[in-house]
Order: sequence, then C-alpha cells, then structure tokens
Amino acid sequence: MADSQTKTFLFLQGPHGPFFAMLADALRMRGHAALRININGGDKVDWPGEATDYRGSFRNWPLFFDDFIVQHGVTDLILYGDCRPYHASAHKMARLRGLRVHVLEEGYIRPDFMTLQKDGVNGNSTLPLDPQWYLDQARDLPPEDGREPQVPSTFRQRAVNTTRNGLASAIMWPVFPFYRTHRPHSFLLEAAGWLKKLMLRKSDVRASRDEWDKVKDKAFFTLPLQLDSDYQIRVHSPFGNMRAALRFVIKSFARYAPEGTSLLVKRHPLDSGLVAWERLTRRLAARYGVADRVYYLADLDIAQVVGRSLGVITVNSTVGTLALNKGKPVLVLGHAVYKVPGVVYKGTLDEFWIDPGAPDQTLYAAFRRVLIDRCLIRGGLLSDQGLAMLVSNAVDRLCAEPPSAEGAGQVRVRRGALASVS
Repeated sequence: MADSQTKTFLFLQGPHGPFFAMLADALRMRGHAALRININGGDKVDWPGEATDYRGSFRNWPLFFDDFIVQHGVTDLILYGDCRPYHASAHKMARLRGLRVHVLEEGYIRPDFMTLQKDGVNGNSTLPLDPQWYLDQARDLPPEDGREPQVPSTFRQRAVNTTRNGLASAIMWPVFPFYRTHRPHSFLLEAAGWLKKLMLRKSDVRASRDEWDKVKDKAFFTLPLQLDSDYQIRVHSPFGNMRAALRFVIKSFARYAPEGTSLLVKRHPLDSGLVAWERLTRRLAARYGVADRVYYLADLDIAQVVGRSLGVITVNSTVGTLALNKGKPVLVLGHAVYKVPGVVYKGTLDEFWIDPGAPDQTLYAAFRRVLIDRCLIRGGLLSDQGLAMLVSNAVDRLCAEPPSAEGAGQVRVRRGALASVS
C-alpha cells in the first residue's frame, strides 16, 4: 500500500453508473474504509452495498453531514462535481473539519481523461492562471506519451446508466421525499425530450450535413453550445444560462466580425432537445442583421468542425482544450481552468473576431503536462476497459497522496472533543 496510514473515504453522489462503487471496493482492497451517503434513489441503485440514506430536508443536511463525518472519523470526501447544492454544502463543512476533499468531473482534456483534483474543479480550481508557473512546473515533468491507445466508450452505456439512475430516482421518490434534483428539468421531461430528439435524429443529421456543406469552405468561427444544467454556465459564467451567452456572442459578431467571416453554432451532443436552439439562433441572427452569415449544426463531429474553424468562442466548454490541441485560437467568456493568458486569447470578444492570433504552443504543452500530472487520470466511464483503467489510476492517486497538515490527523485529534458537543 502506498500510504501506511489508513483513511476513511466518504462518497456522495457520483457519475451515473458503477464507478464510485468500484472505486470504493478498490480502496477497501488497499486497507482503507469507504462509506456512502445516498441522497436519492439513483444513488441507491448505483451503490449496491451498505450505505446510509439521507431522507431529511436540505435545511438539515449540513448538521447531518457534520455529525456523520465526526462519528465515522471520515478523513477524505469524494464528490462528483462541487457545485450541486448538497456537494457545495458538504465541501464547506468538510473543510471546516480539516478533511481532504477530492473532486471528480469529466476531464478537462477529452477524450481519455477524467479530472481528479483536490479542493475544487473548474472555476473552483486552486490552480493558478500564471503562465510562468506552468512553464516552471513543467520543466521537471516528462513529455507526453502520444502512443497511448484511445479509451473505448459507447453512447449506449451512457444512455443505460442515465436511464437506470433517473428511473430509480423517480420510482423511489417516496423514500427520499425532500430530494430535489439540481438539474433544471425533471427526469421524465428530459426523457420525453430525448425520445423526440432520437425520432428526429435522421433529419437532424441530413440538415446538419447540408448546412456543413454551405459553411465548411468559408472562413468561420465556432460557438459550441453548453448545457443549461451545467454548473459551468450556472455558476462559473456571467450569463446564468446559454441563451444569454448565445445572444451576447451573436450581437458582438454582428457588430465587429469582418464581412467575409461566418459564425457556426453547434448544439451540445447531450442536449435533451427541450430548447429550440436552431430557432433561437436564427431569430437572433435575423434580429442583428447577420442571418446570411450565421449557421447552425444540430449533429456533427465537433472535432471536424473545430479543425476547419478560424477560432472557437466558448463560455468554458472543454471544446476549448480540443481546439487548443489543434492549435486553434480560443476565447473564454467565463471561468475555466485553462483560461491562462497566452494559452487563450487575452483580449475582448469584440477584438477576437478581427485578430484572434494563435495560442502559445510551448506554453500550452507545459500547461497540459502539469494538468495531467496534477489533475487528470486516464480512463473513462463508458466501457469496462475504461472503468478498470479509471479505477486503477484513481485509487493509486488517492492512496499515494499523504494527509495534509490539517487533514486526517487533525480530524482524529478533534474527534473526541467534537463527540461531546454533537
């Protein structure tokens, strides 16, 4: 075992599917304890082993959580995302008790990676935005091995995991009567949207191919849409929702983009279809007098689109790192871990249309090496091979890291005193 000191890991909500349960088993095999609090029915289905169900109100959650971590001597908290209301509250309470907090998310760099970072991710990341810091840190890191095979994944696996979790949450609502999803729409409404989207997929693909044929040989910029349910939009951006961001970008494009350029708006592949993005895009383009220069794609490989683009405007999507991998200029409107001057454009959106420049490839290579070393683990959620790789790399990272000065040891010192107060 990499770390001789036994730790007690507490898992809250994870990604849909078996990953958190598999990771817990792997940690137990290393001699650590792994506990779970279920907050809804989907959590129970994804965690088949022993767990504690929280059935109370959100108002009482902080005190319940604090009592739990003190009583069980928890040393490490594991979250999938740090902005869901239950997670945000637990994160703050955990820091008050000196616990180490590990946050997982979809990878900053995709595909083939997931994020595993201490303290917070995305806009809550503690990584600096100082370009020189990345150059200094990367000097002692090995270059990337470009020979790694791609991690397999299937959309079918994502659909199965999401449907299973969502149905369980809906069916077990009486067991968790106070739980409210962090998503803007209910599972049943989103399922109806997906059903409609799947029924229209063939026509969407045909329309997208026709639209792509019109724009692919033009000089165009790309705006990848993000999900309104994504906390990257709701918390880590100035917009609050993607509609406001879309309006902001089209308005700027109409006023400042050179006449010979176009704007291509691309729907998110996991969008449930509840928002009529094409109609909204075309209405905004007509409103600002650029209907003949704005294009919309519902269904096309984003890598293909970015590869022919003059540059990418994003709120804070990981499409930004995809574009940087291809050497394309990127402008970030919100907060993002990769919003490092020199990696992304330093000026305003109005200026970006005219002279986007190019990313500093030396700086970006250093940034990638540091990110992989500090924040990323190789693997994926959507195949058996990807899950096995993910679990192995995650457990190595979690077990190898020694407790901080104000981590597990401090919790043990405090536990007796706190028990008398609780």
